[in-house]
Amino acid sequence: MRETAPPPAPTAAPVAEVLRDLEARFAAAGIPDPRVDAELLVGHVLRTSRGGVQAAAIRGDRMPSAAAAALLPLVDRRCAREPLQHLTGVAPFRSLELAVGPGVFVPRPETEMVAQLAIDALGAVVAPAPIAVDLGTGSGAIALAMATEVPHARVFAAENSVDAFIWTKENVARVGATNVTLAFVDLADAFPELDGTVSVVASNPPYVPDEAIPRDPEVRLYDPPAALYGGPDGLDAVRQLSRVGLRLGHPGATLVIEHGEWQGAAIRELLTADGWRAAATHPDLTGRDRATTAVRP
Repeated sequence: MRETAPPPAPTAAPVAEVLRDLEARFAAAGIPDPRVDAELLVGHVLRTSRGGVQAAAIRGDRMPSAAAAALLPLVDRRCAREPLQHLTGVAPFRSLELAVGPGVFVPRPETEMVAQLAIDALGAVVAPAPIAVDLGTGSGAIALAMATEVPHARVFAAENSVDAFIWTKENVARVGATNVTLAFVDLADAFPELDGTVSVVASNPPYVPDEAIPRDPEVRLYDPPAALYGGPDGLDAVRQLSRVGLRLGHPGATLVIEHGEWQGAAIRELLTADGWRAAATHPDLTGRDRATTAVRP
């Protein structure tokens, strides 16, 4: 009996066509930047950069069959609003690429400005090895940005969530920042051995009021509640940070706190009442108030 040849494998779609289809699906799912997410997800399965994907689309490249097969379930998960960073396993932050996933807060672009404020303050310290502390470090984003961009500094990072701490440890090892000391400890009890010696205390604390449920499914369903909610007015952790910062910081030390765009005035008032000086609120690149700094007396 004559053997029949197997049917030919289906021709892989062009990258440009795949991107158009994904953009349409992501837009229908309500994803804010559907083209960006499409390019990043295709880049993930192709193991190339977003620019590499754009170049492949222009050249008329076709998707390899293995990459196309790997893409399908990821697209379904993204349409269900699972965070893109959970699908790729990484989140960019300044010059870093941090490992992230379930159990840790995904660092946002707006926090890069908060890190810049801390880095500027740390870099201005006239000392051979200034000390900085990141309280509630999560993925380690702010701590690792300070450690890599001010390499002569000593950076201490505290986290009290078991799930988040696993990611923090992975990122400290991933970045290879030998000037970072990581501790599993509550914010209020962090680093008593450093009392009165710290030049910069930075934090992206939970600041969403308990009743203010975030609109975005990626935040509401996937970010850890402990990293989001900060009590009835969202400022419970900020009150702790103020007290701990006064304990840790030396005279002239800088406190840097990320917060919601509506909270600047309340935080300035809170810090001033505790004795901090020169409390000032800073806008991000979109003009929204995102961080407040103050100086220890």
